[in-house]
Amino acid sequence: MVETTKKSSQKKGQTTKGKKKTPIKKATPLKAKAPKVKGALSKEQIKELLTFITRKLDEGKAEEIAVIDLEGKTGLADFLVVASGTSARHIFGLANNLMTDLKKAGYAVKISGENGEGNWVLIDVVDIIVHLFTPQTRALYDLEGLWQNGSKKRGA
Repeated sequence: MVETTKKSSQKKGQTTKGKKKTPIKKATPLKAKAPKVKGALSKEQIKELLTFITRKLDEGKAEEIAVIDLEGKTGLADFLVVASGTSARHIFGLANNLMTDLKKAGYAVKISGENGEGNWVLIDVVDIIVHLFTPQTRALYDLEGLWQNGSKKRGA
């Protein structure tokens, strides 16, 4: 199907019958810059990334930043970073700023919960998962207690 450009006398979606159709030029995609980080990271690079993340959260006034070492406990990630925001807006701001900074640094970032109510946003970057909670949601899920020794039971 060939699309035509809209002439001033045409309504949106109409084409001129019997006249030569002018195809719309497709935009040339921008060349993406090569990421600064490729492949698996060394333990030292992961520790540097962890420091970067916690520093950015601290700069954004995140509260009660906790780092949980998961090495040897699961293949899911090497570290969890758990932090609280004072409100949904604060959590969304923290998540947006952290994602922007990580992408500028060349990291592939995945996010979940950014379209929700703002009680919990999860950011997955390399071998680190960042959880941003409201204080109430953080207390409810108690990830620090869950991963501390791997055997804590809810309600105990």
